[in-house]
Amino acid sequence: MTVAWPATARPTTAAPPLALEARGVSLAYRDRAALRDVDLSVAAGERLAVIGPNGAGKSSLLRCLTGLAAGAGGSVGRSGSVHLDGVPIEELDRASVARRIAVVPQQVDLPFAMRVEEVVALGRIPHEDPLRGLRERDRSAVGRAIGRVGIGHLVGRDAREISLGERQLVLLAMAIAEEAPILLLDEPTVHLDLRHQVETMELLRALNERNGVTILAVLHDLHLAAHFFPRLVVLDGGRVVADGPTETTLTAGLVRDVFGVDPAVVRLHLAAEG
Repeated sequence: MTVAWPATARPTTAAPPLALEARGVSLAYRDRAALRDVDLSVAAGERLAVIGPNGAGKSSLLRCLTGLAAGAGGSVGRSGSVHLDGVPIEELDRASVARRIAVVPQQVDLPFAMRVEEVVALGRIPHEDPLRGLRERDRSAVGRAIGRVGIGHLVGRDAREISLGERQLVLLAMAIAEEAPILLLDEPTVHLDLRHQVETMELLRALNERNGVTILAVLHDLHLAAHFFPRLVVLDGGRVVADGPTETTLTAGLVRDVFGVDPAVVRLHLAAEG
């Protein structure tokens, strides 16, 4: 039997809520504009990559999305708004933001000796009992993150004495140990060899598809971005110049205009241009 739904009672599929939203965000360091009137909406459970040439504003965008870019005043000026789960991010304390957003930076300088597992355990600080320190569930989260990234062989070593690529994997494990629903990554494959680049991308896809983690990654490698991310946001000169499905966004014209190279050189599977 076919059911005819009344016009007022038709079942609808609600759009997923927004995890992050930037509205008209501009950012300047002293007199240099880094972002210009950027609008960006990231739905809960999305996986997208931000690409663009050097100096396009990609890392600055991540700073704004995490609330680390200060408001107007001093040497940094910011306008516009950033919302985390619908709440203006400046209304949230840093611990609340850290429980919602985990960040993998390009690199971190360690000022003193720390074992690899101690660095990974830093990801549990937002959840840690200030009086009791690490609890059993925190240690379990650290162990799971180490296993998931595949760095068990580095346990016990001084994180300052491992390679830059290995240290990058440690930072990824630290972010995973945080168990936040949103993961932001700034060039997560920097310093990694080809195998670890692919394994990292596959891990991010698994975190997104199996665990529902919202993933936003800044990438320079167009091949990795095109292969592993269903949505691309392209920045150039501090502005969003393209935003949409990878199969329609990454065109030969865009590669030529934004990156200034012949698309044939990079040998990408580019979208057809209308």
